[in-house]
Amino acid sequence: MTNLLTNLLTNLLTNLLTNLLTNLLTYLLTYLLKKTISNCLTFVMFAMNVLFKEGRIMIGGIFPVFNKEIATTSSFVREPGKVICAGLDLRVFRWTQVMIFAVEEINKNSTILPNISLGYRILNSCASPTNTLRAALTLAGGIEKKESNSSCPPAISALIAESGSTQSLAVAGTLGPFRVPIVSYFSTCACLSDREKYPSFFRTIPSDYFQAKALAALIRHFGWQWIGAIQSDNDYGRNGVLAFTEEVKKFGVCVAFVGTVLRTYSMDKILDVVEMIKQSTVKVILAFVPEGDLYPLMKEVVKQNITGIQWIASEAWITAARPSTPEMYRAFGGALGFVVQKVEIPNLKPFLTSIITVKTKKFCTGNETLENFQDVFFDVTHLRVSYNVYNAVYAVAHALHHLLFCKKPGEKAEKLCFNISEIQPKQVRSRGENTLHLNQFEDDVFFDENGDPPAAYELINWQLKDGQVQHVTLGHFLSTASGEYKLSIHEDDIVWRTGKKVPSSLCSNVCTAGTRKAQIKGKPVCCFDCIPCAEGTIANISDCTPCTKEFWPNERKDECIPKAKEFLSYHEPMGIAITVVSLLGATLSLAIIMVFVRYGGTPVVKASNSELSCFLLFSLFLCFLCPLTFISRPTVWTCMLRHTAFGVTFALCISCVLGKTIVVVTAFKATFPGNMVAGKFGPTQQRIIVFSCTLVQIVICILWLNLNPPFPDMVFRYSNNKIVLECNPGSEAAFYTVLGYIGILAFICLILAFLARKLPDNFNEAKCITFSMLVFCAVWITFIPVYISSPGKFTVAVETFAILSSALGLLISIFAPKCYIILLKPEKNTKKHVMGGKKP
Repeated sequence: MTNLLTNLLTNLLTNLLTNLLTNLLTYLLTYLLKKTISNCLTFVMFAMNVLFKEGRIMIGGIFPVFNKEIATTSSFVREPGKVICAGLDLRVFRWTQVMIFAVEEINKNSTILPNISLGYRILNSCASPTNTLRAALTLAGGIEKKESNSSCPPAISALIAESGSTQSLAVAGTLGPFRVPIVSYFSTCACLSDREKYPSFFRTIPSDYFQAKALAALIRHFGWQWIGAIQSDNDYGRNGVLAFTEEVKKFGVCVAFVGTVLRTYSMDKILDVVEMIKQSTVKVILAFVPEGDLYPLMKEVVKQNITGIQWIASEAWITAARPSTPEMYRAFGGALGFVVQKVEIPNLKPFLTSIITVKTKKFCTGNETLENFQDVFFDVTHLRVSYNVYNAVYAVAHALHHLLFCKKPGEKAEKLCFNISEIQPKQVRSRGENTLHLNQFEDDVFFDENGDPPAAYELINWQLKDGQVQHVTLGHFLSTASGEYKLSIHEDDIVWRTGKKVPSSLCSNVCTAGTRKAQIKGKPVCCFDCIPCAEGTIANISDCTPCTKEFWPNERKDECIPKAKEFLSYHEPMGIAITVVSLLGATLSLAIIMVFVRYGGTPVVKASNSELSCFLLFSLFLCFLCPLTFISRPTVWTCMLRHTAFGVTFALCISCVLGKTIVVVTAFKATFPGNMVAGKFGPTQQRIIVFSCTLVQIVICILWLNLNPPFPDMVFRYSNNKIVLECNPGSEAAFYTVLGYIGILAFICLILAFLARKLPDNFNEAKCITFSMLVFCAVWITFIPVYISSPGKFTVAVETFAILSSALGLLISIFAPKCYIILLKPEKNTKKHVMGGKKP
């Protein structure tokens, strides 16, 4: 409770002292403005009061000391009366004193304009373009003698004006054709950089072109995409928001609304903007408005307790004293904005504290002092716009020095090289364009080809410390020599009005993984729905991008990953089964060969033509091993081997069966008297048949490998999310030629065996061959449609199944009966039984 009372008393005392100071300064300014130049009249007869000091060279100054012009009605029957202004702005009044201080400091400096006094004439613009133009014409119009023996000060050689961009546009547009140099200290509109329209305009504050880039970089840094904007109804606000909008659109940021305010607006218009803020969903609002125009809106926002908004400020109000109060902090605390750099001007505070020690009969004795008075007016440690005024005066002084002495300040100048009385404003302007000097703060002061200084800003954050609003510097925005811009922010030190976390401002939430933005008709691009991406595509901010054919989206559909590669491997059940059956068949073939070798002299073995049987068993052994080349990842060599090995081994196998069939048929024909066919078809002829039939297949395979060989291929058509690795036959014609040739041999065998099926022997091999060929043909006739329709690795499985099935069919059909007799029924393994004799 004690602390609360202490704070209330402190605030009350501060307000009383501030009001007292304001009243004293108002009276003082009125007193000073009543001083006129005796014996002289201005050429332009506007009723304007002036702060004046005579000098051999005069410079003018226009400042909005009073921030509002009281509207009057003109009768158009007599000259308009004196302009009436209200609302003393202590901040602006300090600017006028800084100009006076700079002029007096230059007059005391022996290195700048030595032995030449610099004078000033300062007028009040009331923050009105009309009144600013009156002041400019008054200053530029010069002074004429009222009496013949009087001496009048010369016309101004340069003009320090104005704070508002609209006011500066009026002045620069009017005085520009006369080449009167105008140096502004607070007009930032980028439109003033147009050298064709405003050839004599300079400024010591960066253009809004750079501020718009800085604000856009700030918005981009924190990821805000849905923002509102408040502009002043003048060139400063309109051009500033326009430049800012163009910048943020490059980053996909949307401006939800643009409200317009002005200090002369009615309360209804202010309330309309407040309602616009309340109805919107934005959480970040840029206010590109001078402090005087924004203040009525700020009061209404606080009154209606609109909180939870992150305010972004232009340099015109972020460091202004009037809104920087604990009351305003409730709604505007944590505001961020850019301002020009701050400095502390030496000896300025004593100058400010001495300005009201003027003796008056009514209020002051002349002995009063404000040295110990604590008010923001006397705080010279955070001068920003005041520093711009200071630099503007010095820039004019350096241009004048260079013109008069033909040398830069600091260089030895013995005498004038130009007559002071002949100075023309356009000559000062031409020297000003080339002015570059290092001031006492080690800052380069110069103007580029557009009359603009280099861009350098500080990032300010509103923070409440010890019950007072502090403007804390937390970052910088600088232009580099390469034309690029660098933003640095101490993000951890920022105080947010919405809490410790960076506020979010989005029209629509960010689409989750696997979804894309779908624009909502009639709404800005920042407002969208999120719809799932189609199969085979991944989300790419605003669209779904298909993966390349070798890749497939992951489950979240936010990244393309390599497709799974599918091929028949030894590790899967199907591969294991094929391997086991293949090895089993090969083992059986070897075992039967061993049986035939062991029992080679028995009638059954002799009757079955042991040599051809061994050839047939060897070829079946190779046929059983063929499926092993179909398992594992396809390579160039395995692809060529699997098809050619299959074709040659089966050609050898069927050739042996064909040889056996021919032997059986010739044996049947030999039963007829006088038939010598059997004698002519001996072992040599049998070998010739086997090897010649096999040779044809070898020739076909050699041509196949030379002309268009098989090769490993990746097939995508079977599945979207995997790649099937298989062997492309290269030439489909060659592949089916190999199969067709084997089929022709098998068909001939079937016909011949069928014709010899009724031989009288008990052991008639023709029946076994017939049955084996039926099995073989059935398997391969079934294989063709199944092979064509099977997808992926099942194609390989079908081919290996056909190979193993046909090989097993041949092995079992032809050799199972023989092995049965040899091993289990040796009593039947006699010549008598084989030749059809009676059973024992």
